[in-house]
Amino acid sequence: MSSYLGVGVSPGTVPVYHGSNLKAIDRRVRLAELILRCLICGLAILSAVLIGTDTQVKEIFSIQKKARFTDMKAFVFLVIANGLAAAYSLVQVLRCVLSMIRGSVLFNKPLAWVIFSGDQIMAYLTLAAVAAAAQSAVFGKYGQTELQWMKICNMYEKFCNQIGEGIAGAVVVSIAMVVLSAISAFGLFRLYGHNKGKNNGKW
Repeated sequence: MSSYLGVGVSPGTVPVYHGSNLKAIDRRVRLAELILRCLICGLAILSAVLIGTDTQVKEIFSIQKKARFTDMKAFVFLVIANGLAAAYSLVQVLRCVLSMIRGSVLFNKPLAWVIFSGDQIMAYLTLAAVAAAAQSAVFGKYGQTELQWMKICNMYEKFCNQIGEGIAGAVVVSIAMVVLSAISAFGLFRLYGHNKGKNNGKW
């Protein structure tokens, strides 16, 4: 068994054991990952609930008009994206807790690729959903005179405020997912760094 940066490596599955300093760093990284995933799970649920339950009824010329999040497809997309992010993060939280209980992680390249790919997909998905929802929110607040879209937040103030709170939570979720994708990328490519070091040692 050889090692790279204090990480014990076998040809197939890679048991991760560190020296004293690197083991402490690895523990902190895993703890940070766990905290981020818990934060994402909680905020994604909160954001989805805030937007999904947001309604307001306004009487205009004796006609009651009800504003719902389904009136704008971008908000529907954001609710779905946050729901997927929460479910994905919950699964990853369970994996992180299990790895921390064991103390050492049986880490292999296929699993690393699955985690890396999942984090990348969720990062892009949440960023796209936040961007679309933010654009719709701007139209709702300021309108678009060129397209004759009137602003509605002056009439549905409570509705818009709650939507804004939901989008703010989703922004934090998307940023945290980007950070997590960087962490999972490090976890994946350090496995390949071991193989590079081993090949260089043969020459």
